[in-house]
Amino acid sequence: MLKSMTGYGRAESLRGHLEFITEIRSGNSRYREIILRVSQSLQPYEDRIRSIVSSSLKRGRIEISIQIKDNSDKGLKLELNRPLVKAYVDIFNELNNELGSKQPIDLSFFSQQKDIIIVKQDSVDLEEIWPDLKDVIDKALLSLDTMRINEGKAIEKDFLERLNRIRRYIDKITDRAKVTVEGYRDKIRQRINELVQGIEINEDRLIQEVAFMAERSDITEELIRIKSHLKQFRSYMNKNDAIGRRLDFLLQEINREVNTIASKSADSIISQIAVEIKAELEKLREQIQNLE
Repeated sequence: MLKSMTGYGRAESLRGHLEFITEIRSGNSRYREIILRVSQSLQPYEDRIRSIVSSSLKRGRIEISIQIKDNSDKGLKLELNRPLVKAYVDIFNELNNELGSKQPIDLSFFSQQKDIIIVKQDSVDLEEIWPDLKDVIDKALLSLDTMRINEGKAIEKDFLERLNRIRRYIDKITDRAKVTVEGYRDKIRQRINELVQGIEINEDRLIQEVAFMAERSDITEELIRIKSHLKQFRSYMNKNDAIGRRLDFLLQEINREVNTIASKSADSIISQIAVEIKAELEKLREQIQNLE
């Protein structure tokens, strides 16, 4: 089953006066990268959170944000950030001295500054709330996974269409290769007749030349390997695992075989079909970058 690396999941729950909110975004990345945005109070549990995320997501850039809101007024305290206020006062006094002014400080100024008033709440027992917090993380991961699976289905449909198209191209090359040698023999015979009219052609020498050409341009092994790679590609698509890098490797192998076919063959039709296959492989490669 294919899964996209990109997705979004969100979950929230209310347990008494505590509200839990978790948001998870995932994007493309060659490896797994987990970025946590949590409050200072949750930092002791970062390893637990990373472990839960890692068990569900094998690859991608994952950003997870967790909030705990206490909707009660229990333990709510307002404190004046005295060091910050003193710093502002010192700057104003210094400015007044430089300008020779006696302008008083307007207290309303402080009410407009960030972090002058600090809102504090009593800390919560993390071990007590952990089951609820874990539950909301699991739900957000499930929401994310649903989106990634849906996007993966769209990618899978596109993959199957392109794989079928490539297989038809391979069948065309296989059929064309069978008649290429006969065509080459007739071409040589015609060319010799044009150059040495009236002289009998040495059939043994002609057979040797055709045999040499057939051996040099034989693409049977390449075609067999490509068909095997295509079969393996489909097999990987059915695995419930992170398969993006494995599929990418198979595409590189198929592309290498197609290049060999194009270099061996002197037939223009086979060369044109090889170009079409490479175009399909490039489109597949672009899509694979979105897979886990």
